[in-house]
Amino acid sequence: MTFPDTFAWGVATASAQIEGATNLDGRGLSIWDVFSHTPGKVWLNQTTDIACDHYRRYKDDVAIMKAMGVQAYRFSTSWSRVLPEGAGKINAPGLDFYDRLTDELLANGITPWLTLYHWDLPYELHCRGGWLNPDMPHWFAAYTDVITKRLSDRIHHWMTINEPQCFVGLGYERGEHAPGYKLPFRELLRIGHHVLLSHGRAVQTIRANAPQPAQIGLAPHAINKIPATESPQDIAAARDAMFAFKDKTCWSNCWWLDPIFLGRYPDDMLASCAEEMPRIGANDMEIISQPVDFFGANIYAGSYVKAGPDGKPIEMPWRTNLSLSAFKFVMTPETLYWSPRFYYERYGKPICITESGMSNVDSVCLDGNVRDPERIDYNARCLRHLWRAGQEGTPLIGYFHWSLLDNFEWSEGYKERLGLVYVDFDTQQRIWKDSARWYQDVIATNGARALASDADVFRTT
Repeated sequence: MTFPDTFAWGVATASAQIEGATNLDGRGLSIWDVFSHTPGKVWLNQTTDIACDHYRRYKDDVAIMKAMGVQAYRFSTSWSRVLPEGAGKINAPGLDFYDRLTDELLANGITPWLTLYHWDLPYELHCRGGWLNPDMPHWFAAYTDVITKRLSDRIHHWMTINEPQCFVGLGYERGEHAPGYKLPFRELLRIGHHVLLSHGRAVQTIRANAPQPAQIGLAPHAINKIPATESPQDIAAARDAMFAFKDKTCWSNCWWLDPIFLGRYPDDMLASCAEEMPRIGANDMEIISQPVDFFGANIYAGSYVKAGPDGKPIEMPWRTNLSLSAFKFVMTPETLYWSPRFYYERYGKPICITESGMSNVDSVCLDGNVRDPERIDYNARCLRHLWRAGQEGTPLIGYFHWSLLDNFEWSEGYKERLGLVYVDFDTQQRIWKDSARWYQDVIATNGARALASDADVFRTT
């Protein structure tokens, strides 16, 4: 048993989380640089300043990927490294870095998958209103134009925006992430519309600039619902709950995805928010729903749903025997079956798992190794459920483990370790965890290692 021959095995990172070098070679500030330097906003007041020092160590990190057998690398460009003020003058050294990184990846047989926006908004644009400013879609298109004119001759896989639910929900609704706002829902709706327009403008720009056909998607955070049983009634209830606009909050699938894939805001959202919705221009929905090629999904955890007596969804209480990550996320590997299935049924696009992984309590043992059997076990379970989805008709194109390296985990600083490779942040030493060697074997066998018998999951290769 293996995955499809065309399946891409990858790892993922983001610029703000690994690059560091925040004041080198003309880079401008991002909102995360400012936020992390604001006392009390990040765990132990840790900052983005150095992170994994990837900006200077990228060749070493690409060498790790090659040794691991990684076929595809999902990374993001730092908007403020390329355009220090967010718009206007290009910073040549910053753009050159991504040029060198792309060439290094290709020279080592690794396919680059580029994400244009992974939360690090240039601070100068933030000071001009940021995502509340109606000019944002045009700024984002101009940024996309710079990146694609330089790189689209070699990069053919693109993601426009990472997890709009999270960077809007955590940064503008809850105030836990940069820029730390708690805005009225009316303003969140306005931000959301600008985010969706920015996505659409970026798709148009990539298509216009790419000299070869481009594969384009985005990477939303999946709000996952799992049926309590596999009865038709519970499956229907879980599906309904997954795509319902239930509360006035950013934590919704249909708000962010129906406009892109179906060309309209969901009816239940429009009914609920009729008096708060921003003005929608005559061509806005056409721009937002520019055709894309795949559905990227960042999948971490789900909640259980059953059908009530009237068939309507009822959220289930958590089970007693919970498995928790170090982040205290509930681990529900079956989400890797249900969510791809539900997303494909609704939106009809092949599925790429653009992030999946777990935070673990990792440390260097006396023998110099990093033992993380929990991560191996969890990843194996996830991949088995994903394989089942593929066997039952959900088209799958790739899996990107989050993350290659332990890194800056936003407001959690360097506390949470999700990497396959351990990073000593004092020395920048990289140490392969047991899970990295296991994933190396998964890739080499096209998934067979994860699909083998339970007794073989932890065998030594």
